[in-house]
Amino acid sequence: MSVLAPESSGTRLAVLRWGVVVFPGSNCDLDTLHVLGNVLGQEVRPVWHEETDLSQLDALVLPGGFAHGDYLRAGAIARFSPVMDAVRDFADAGKPVLGICNGFQVLLEAHLLPGAMRRNNSQNFICDWTYLRVEHTNSPFLSDYTEGEVLRIPVAHGEGNYFAEPEVLAEL
Repeated sequence: MSVLAPESSGTRLAVLRWGVVVFPGSNCDLDTLHVLGNVLGQEVRPVWHEETDLSQLDALVLPGGFAHGDYLRAGAIARFSPVMDAVRDFADAGKPVLGICNGFQVLLEAHLLPGAMRRNNSQNFICDWTYLRVEHTNSPFLSDYTEGEVLRIPVAHGEGNYFAEPEVLAEL
């Protein structure tokens, strides 16, 4: 599977059945549904945070927003939503799960990914562009890119300072 990027070779994403997990407070779910369905031509449906049956899906996205208001810290309350046990089973079955922005923070809080998020060093909300280098292309989300390619992506967060122990970072 490969994602069609604006400057890619033109490879098209195989049609999959996607679910976009929606928590109270999500605010990028409609954007994600639009891109997957209308731009990439995928089968896609919203998955309310109380759902527990994901058996009809091939891939999941946890989008950005402020799941349950992020009142304690990003993702701390959302990790207890009923859907998260199903997300864990889904990931354990080897199916792709993508966490975007707050969705990544929810996956960290649910211990589906190693590490944790800390407040930005500046203690300010950051909305800007950043650059990421593709280290490996063995992910279905990066298969249209080349190792060493640099991607320009937008970021917007207050807790975007990813932390993991040095051995975890080396493994990643």
